[in-house]
Amino acid sequence: MSSDLAAAKRKLRRAMAERRQAVTAVAARAAARAVADHLLADPRVCAAPRVALYAALPDELPTLPLFEALGVLGRQRLLPRILSGEIEFAAFESWEELRPGFFGVLEPPEERLPVEPAVGDVVIVPGVAFDACGQRLGRGKGYYDRAFSGARGALPLLIGAGYEAQIVPAVPHDSRDRSMDAIVTERGLRWIPRGT
Repeated sequence: MSSDLAAAKRKLRRAMAERRQAVTAVAARAAARAVADHLLADPRVCAAPRVALYAALPDELPTLPLFEALGVLGRQRLLPRILSGEIEFAAFESWEELRPGFFGVLEPPEERLPVEPAVGDVVIVPGVAFDACGQRLGRGKGYYDRAFSGARGALPLLIGAGYEAQIVPAVPHDSRDRSMDAIVTERGLRWIPRGT
């Protein structure tokens, strides 16, 4: 990564930190419910046999309402965990079984076998910022970028999730940054046209 690109990403992360921290607990809960509604109204999401979520950090859009709604629909729910510096996913049934893992993020316990999201599955991806072309700025570790670095069409659908305030005109990126297939916020679900 060039020094200019790294600097642009750092600058955007700092700017977005203020926006995310400005979200109140009440607004976060309302946004989480709206995002769950938007996702479950989409036929591609509803048809997915497995949906990978994330356990939100305090400044991320919560996913518990989506987790609960997917359980009612009988979908297998996956959650990431970090092992040996890489991300893997495991199925889980109850939020209470999760344990603090890397960076204190809730993860499925190690006894849960890994499950690899495949074509037809959906992965809900947290981010710091997103743009209309589906570019995503993460926290800088590259876990999702490395895990889903294959060709589009050979991977699960990746849907970036965040608050509307996290949408920016352009996210600095290079060829190693994996773009999203869609972005969802409290205002709706936007699929990214292929070739964008």
